[in-house]
This record gives sequence, structure tokens and C-alpha cells, in this order.
Amino acid sequence: MSMHAPAPLAALRDVLIGTIVEDEHDPVSPAIGYGLSLAEAAGAHVTILSSSWCLIGSDAWLQGTTDPGIGIVDRRLDALARAFAGNAAGAAAQAGLVCTWEAPRLPYPEVVHRLAAEARLHDLTILDLDPRSEILSRETIEAALLASGRPVLAVPRGHPVFAGERILVAWDGSLQAARAANEAMPLLRAAEAVEIVSVGDAEDLLTTLPGAEFARHLARHGVAVTVSDLPQAGSIADTLRTHAGVVQADLIVMGAYRHSRMREFVFGGVTRSLLLDAPVPLFLAH
Repeated sequence: MSMHAPAPLAALRDVLIGTIVEDEHDPVSPAIGYGLSLAEAAGAHVTILSSSWCLIGSDAWLQGTTDPGIGIVDRRLDALARAFAGNAAGAAAQAGLVCTWEAPRLPYPEVVHRLAAEARLHDLTILDLDPRSEILSRETIEAALLASGRPVLAVPRGHPVFAGERILVAWDGSLQAARAANEAMPLLRAAEAVEIVSVGDAEDLLTTLPGAEFARHLARHGVAVTVSDLPQAGSIADTLRTHAGVVQADLIVMGAYRHSRMREFVFGGVTRSLLLDAPVPLFLAH
């Protein structure tokens, strides 16, 4: 009897989709549509955590504890978060996916910590990357990465469904880059083309583990991989953004926060720059 190898994406058995509602005018989360389509392609279980950031509690000082409007806003945000989760669960059921959902109403920072704790229980967490809510969006992604030990896929607006035919792997020879690529292996094996990209001048590239050596590791896993060494044009992040546009990449896989978050905040960094302006979804691991 012949045995068929499972599809690469089948290695993803459970996916967490997280979104935080903090404004009554928040549009539908891009992470939800993207995450559901990825889960459908993988046949994975879906958990939807649609939280609302309530002001009653530790955040009440933001508007004054005696303002009766705070409770009204909290209830509206809670209803919106539940609507997001309910609609997503309905879409998951129509796609034949097993789905569980929760819509907790929590003050900051518990809303971030709750999502990070849930991320530990899943193969992959998919989150919004929203420049309109830069601080909360970035802190949620950081918490999920650094407190869960699991990878995060951050989805900017304009990417409502999963696409993974062309993937860039940002390679600098670091342990974070190696971990990100290995965590992304199901996606890399399913892609039509994977390009390992190293950015820097010749002297810089000589001091790192060459991408060509890592490419052999990926090829042994059945990844269709090529290698490119790119001269730095502007910042490293700018070079990656430009190249992603040129090759029409669907996804960038990268190690996150090779340096401390404080150093990246003060001096700038590739992770921080791409989180502020991501051309495509980012698959991140630390």
C-alpha cells in the first residue's frame, strides 16, 4: 500500500487569531480573514481571541472615574469584539474548521498578557499589525513573541487572505533568524519559491554564517530555495522592503529583536522599522 506524505501546511495543527478592539470605529481585523484562510489551507483548529480594551478598572484614570460615558463605551467595545469573534466563528464553521472563541473584556495591560499566555498553547499566533494603533499593536506582538516562545505572524492592512507562494527569509546568521526559518518550515515547504536574503556589504557578509550554507539545510527539508546577497540601500529594513516589492513577495520570515528592545527603540532596528511599515505580513520568531 502506498503512503502519501501529508501536505506541508498540515504541520500547523492549531492557530490562534488575536485581535484587540480599542475604538468603536475599528475596521474588521485583517488578522481574522488572513488567519482563517491559512487555517483552512492547513486544516488546523482555530482559536479566536477577540478582546476589548475596557477603561473601567486600572485604566479608569484615563477619562476620570466619575464619567458615566466610560461604561457605555466599554459595553460598545465589548459588543464589537463579540461581533468580530462571532462572525469569524461562523466563517470558520462554513469552511469546515473546528473553532473555539472567546471575547474577554480586560483592562490594559491584562489584555496583552492574556493574549500572550494563550499564544503558548498554539503552533502559531496571527495578530494585527496596525500603524493607527502603533503602541498597542507593537506591544501585543512583542508580548506574544517574548512571553510565549512561539512564532507570530503579523498582518498589516491590505492582506485579507493568506498567500504564501513567494517567501523571503531575512538572513543575518543569528540564532533568531535560524529559529524563525525553522518555525516557518511548513510555510516554506509549501511555497513555490523561497529566497534567503542577506543585506550588507561584502565585509559584513563575511562575518556571518553564509545564507548558502543555511540554504542546504532548507533544501534537505524539500524547500525550493535560492540565495541572494543584497547591497544595503538606505537601511537594512528599506532594502528588504524594496526587494519584497521587486520580487512580489507574499511574506517575510525574520528573526525578531536580535538586539534588546530598548536598544532598538533608541538606535532603531530592523524589527522595529518593519513593524512600523511592513510591505507584507511578517513571520516573526525570537
